[in-house]
Amino acid sequence: MRKRESAIKIAVDKYGKERKNLLPVLQEVKQAKNYLTRSDISEIAAEMDLSSAHVYGVASFYHFLDLKVRGQNIIWVCKTISCYMKGSNDILLTLEEALKIKVGETTSDGKFSLLQTNCIGWCHKGPAMLINDQPYTDLTPEKVLQIIDEYYKKS
Repeated sequence: MRKRESAIKIAVDKYGKERKNLLPVLQEVKQAKNYLTRSDISEIAAEMDLSSAHVYGVASFYHFLDLKVRGQNIIWVCKTISCYMKGSNDILLTLEEALKIKVGETTSDGKFSLLQTNCIGWCHKGPAMLINDQPYTDLTPEKVLQIIDEYYKKS
């Protein structure tokens, strides 16, 4: 608990208590833990003199501010129409088969969570996905399998 409290205090001290700094504070706390708990939201609200409802509203709006435990590596597959037309569905099916999970799930070893999002900003090079903050573009099922294999080798 102390580690989480200090992460919140450190983030608020770093960015300041002004309302405009809420998003960077949330990002930093999420980065430290990989997700935000209700307790984190309450503590951030208290530390920044904001309502818990406001902090929760901001945290729940952004897909990258996870409010539940995710895997060590979070895979976001783009589901825009342009990526879909370039084969993102095949990418998603390949990931589900390789990881033995469905969208919204986490592998039993806790290494990967598989999610979809409306856009990651790489549709011009789709199909595209993010793993954590790293974009991967011009994907094929074979390329996806190589990428996943590289992540397993790193851990």
